[in-house]
Amino acid sequence: MKIKGILGAVALVAVGILFGALLVSGFGLVRPGWADINLGAHNPPVNLDADATSFSKAFIEVAEKVTPTIVQINVVSEREDPHKDMFFFPFQDQLPKEQEGSGSGIIISDDGYILTNNHVVEKASKVTVGLSDKRTFNAKVVGTDPLTDLAVIKIDENNLPVAYLGDSDNLKVGQWVMAIGNPLALTSTVTAGIVSALGRGQLHLIRDSYGVENFIQTDAVINPGNSGGALVDLSGAVVGVNSAIATQGTGTYIGYGFAIPINLAKSVAKEIIAYGKVNRGYIGVNIGEVNNAIAKSVGLDKPRGIIINGILEGGAASGTDLKAGDIILSIDDRDVNQPNELQSYIASKSAGTTVTLKIFRDGKEFDRKITLKSRDNESKSEPVANKNNESSKKESKSSSANFENVGLSVKNLSEKEMESYKANSGILITNVEDFSKAADQGLFKGLVITEVDKKPVKDVSSFEKVMNNKKGKAVLLKVQDKDGNSRFVGLEIPE
Repeated sequence: MKIKGILGAVALVAVGILFGALLVSGFGLVRPGWADINLGAHNPPVNLDADATSFSKAFIEVAEKVTPTIVQINVVSEREDPHKDMFFFPFQDQLPKEQEGSGSGIIISDDGYILTNNHVVEKASKVTVGLSDKRTFNAKVVGTDPLTDLAVIKIDENNLPVAYLGDSDNLKVGQWVMAIGNPLALTSTVTAGIVSALGRGQLHLIRDSYGVENFIQTDAVINPGNSGGALVDLSGAVVGVNSAIATQGTGTYIGYGFAIPINLAKSVAKEIIAYGKVNRGYIGVNIGEVNNAIAKSVGLDKPRGIIINGILEGGAASGTDLKAGDIILSIDDRDVNQPNELQSYIASKSAGTTVTLKIFRDGKEFDRKITLKSRDNESKSEPVANKNNESSKKESKSSSANFENVGLSVKNLSEKEMESYKANSGILITNVEDFSKAADQGLFKGLVITEVDKKPVKDVSSFEKVMNNKKGKAVLLKVQDKDGNSRFVGLEIPE
């Protein structure tokens, strides 16, 4: 009996243990206490070293210190009516007369001056500013500069946090930067990336022939609403004013954004604050890029500098011995290899400022000092260089030539064509072959070649002689369109 009792007890204990295990593990009826729950691994997979921790800390500190200096700008402006030319458009009177927009701004003085984009506040009837501490103020537009897409506004407040404005000339491609602003109405947004390129131009974001496009390109995310915000380096210095994005019709970021260099923005802001507008100086020249063919044709060792296509009558340069075909190598000891580099530097100078140009002409280099004039002093007439050709010639008998080695066909100008082009001499381009050397240099049917190697072209015969003598070399052509616009083109001639 004792053995049976012991076996029964053991059986009961075993059943109890089994049942308890089922209750705990199988049915979840008994839950662990809060303190007993451990989620995730016990240690991070990577132990950051001091350098990595310091690198991350730099982004954190910049965000904390710079964000209070960035404001949100809300604008009410007159709505552009897309149907204004449609006299019978129904419901036209029911369309709202005004529209709202938003952007960002950078506090540049403790008494309320704020730097932003022109396109943020242009045509604004009401501007309000929101600070990072949630206070809001009405603002007035102090002045705008459409040619650089910059503007300054002001609020009546003192002791504001002020951004530190750095030196954009020291930026390097590959350098880390952060974009701080208010994209898509999301306040105080910080994104990071690198400087993807410097001196970006020809983006056609500023619709004016005098517009200055010399952008910093970055892959830090920039979206609508970021306009006017800050692009900063890892020291917290503002190096650019965020201005535009690359998009494919979506209106939002797809990879690259563009910022105006802060050195240009500082000079523009000072002019606006002091005078309410920018009293910008101009040299008064039409300029173009020097490519390999042009460099070869004028005797440069490599493509460098920018070529003067024409001198504007009444401009600063017209009072000097500068002439079309000269190459500007540098300005104030700063090399310039793209037209927008020269434009950006000049845009930071006021009328009356004297600059020094290093010029290349006929194999020699020399310096010329020019005192900049304001744009208002420049005539809208044809470049002076277009008036220095020889007097009109009589129409030659039908004469034409085809230069298959460069893909170019030309003919003599008739008297009627001379009158139409307002040209004293030259030959007309009648055809340019696709993918030819001529096409590669931007030549096309309808242009007039007025000069070859800086000498007037009399007729096809004289042009043909030069082309034959230049085989294996390059010639410098001056071409003109029907509107009187002229430029230089280098054309390499195969052996």
